[in-house]
Amino acid sequence: MKILFIGDIYGEPGRRILLQNIEKLKTEYKPNLIIINAENSAHGRGITKKIYKDLMSAGVNLLTMGNHTFANTQIYDLFEDDNINIIRPINYSNVKGNGYKVIKYNDKKVLVINALGRTFSNFSLENPFTQIKGVIETVDHDYSIVDFHAEATSEKVALGHYLDGIASAVLGTHTHIPTADERLLPNGTLYITDVGMTGPLNGVIGVDTDLIVSRFLNGVSGPNVVAEGPTWLNGVILDFGSKAPTIKRIQIYGE
Repeated sequence: MKILFIGDIYGEPGRRILLQNIEKLKTEYKPNLIIINAENSAHGRGITKKIYKDLMSAGVNLLTMGNHTFANTQIYDLFEDDNINIIRPINYSNVKGNGYKVIKYNDKKVLVINALGRTFSNFSLENPFTQIKGVIETVDHDYSIVDFHAEATSEKVALGHYLDGIASAVLGTHTHIPTADERLLPNGTLYITDVGMTGPLNGVIGVDTDLIVSRFLNGVSGPNVVAEGPTWLNGVILDFGSKAPTIKRIQIYGE
């Protein structure tokens, strides 16, 4: 079983570099499933119906979300379909959508769980550690993939160790900065602190550089603007077919 996971798609630049390279990625890595974090895919905030259709048409199997899940109200219409291939963080309370989904590939079942970290969060969230573990222990599956959308490195590392030997893979998202700590944990779980983003290369985590620098200099906030210029794509390929599972980082630079 090979699974391609692409980090946070940020705005039109992120969608563009993904769609320009997805066939190349399929050819080179031959993934059985493709999972993408799409919570920033619509101008950096949420997702639209059109973007969902475009990503599904490109061969993506499932979209995960994060703290911007409900930033675009079209998500409510998408969640009206119980079979929609989008999951939102499982530790949101009393909101539409599902926090996990089982994808079938041939005779295998892949359980994918999305969760938000609580450190430095302004949201009222249930405990992601116990919720994730509870789902893994009760839902029938062959492989379990966790997208942990969190700010703090320590919280991500802690979850990785908490789920070591329980989850098949724990993949961090949200900070948009790829980390170089991909590895197999002692009890057999694949782990990386942050997969990184797919979108503008020279912005500040996707946002126009001048705007963010000015914000730090003057303390004046305003709406974010998606950066222009060169792009990059960050992802990982998970391979569960060898004697020991492997995780490999993928990085592609675009115009």
